[in-house]
Amino acid sequence: MIKTFAVLLVFQTLGEGLSFAFSLPVPGPVLGMLMLFCWLLARPNEVAALAPTALEFLKHLSLLFIPAGVGIMVHAQRVAAEWLPLLAALVISAAVSLVVTALVLKWLQK
Repeated sequence: MIKTFAVLLVFQTLGEGLSFAFSLPVPGPVLGMLMLFCWLLARPNEVAALAPTALEFLKHLSLLFIPAGVGIMVHAQRVAAEWLPLLAALVISAAVSLVVTALVLKWLQK
């Protein structure tokens, strides 16, 4: 478990470092996930070692939404003042996500 946690933290740190060093518009954790994905593709035997702990983390995934909920509550006045743009962004992004997912699925089924 500690090894898996260390691997995840190393890749997140590398991603944060790359994002900061090159002033990339992509968040560090996203770059870290991409590097972890490439590393796991290159070393498939590591997947079996990381899978049990990763599955345990996924069981508690809902805990990761607590900071976002706290952030919304801290800025509740701003959310109340700007509800229309937020609602529009949520609806449009959900619609675009559904359309893109459907198109990718249709393309993959060919």
